[in-house]
Amino acid sequence: MQDYLELAEKNGITLIAKGSCQFCGANTQRGIHECLEIFALDLENMELHRKENQVYRFYLVDAHVLQHPEIHGRWSNHLHLARLHLIFNYKVNWYYHLTTQLSNCINKYKVGRQDEFLSPPDIHKRGKITSTDIVKAYSEKSDLMPLLKNWANEVYDAWEDSHKTVDGIATQFLNSGL
Repeated sequence: MQDYLELAEKNGITLIAKGSCQFCGANTQRGIHECLEIFALDLENMELHRKENQVYRFYLVDAHVLQHPEIHGRWSNHLHLARLHLIFNYKVNWYYHLTTQLSNCINKYKVGRQDEFLSPPDIHKRGKITSTDIVKAYSEKSDLMPLLKNWANEVYDAWEDSHKTVDGIATQFLNSGL
């Protein structure tokens, strides 16, 4: 994965280092930089390594990436949104090994579609829950699992205009003979 600073520069985006996150609107002091610190949390107390809890790691990653698409690669939106589509719409029990299979489906899907772009929802309209809500709940020792699922669901819903596109990818994935 490319560094988010490099991607922002490549995409002509100036990252704001003070105040709220310019993408999701989280109440941060250091903008997007603080938003990214969620990945530095020690979430092991949630036992995300356990197979039955793995989906919560995907909720966290997918929600965060889709709230901040400007600092991620263009095709990552397809992967993260398609994964949530498979989880929420097709009730796929997601595990790590399935991500490689989904990535392979997206690589096949990309052929002949190099100009395709999923238009992100407007800035600050990508779900009400943000990384600061997750960090706050974590620091208060709250049960994060329902909050992570709600966060992912809100962000997924905000990308409604792209659901038809990722449904094609999801269908290809489901027909690939898991």
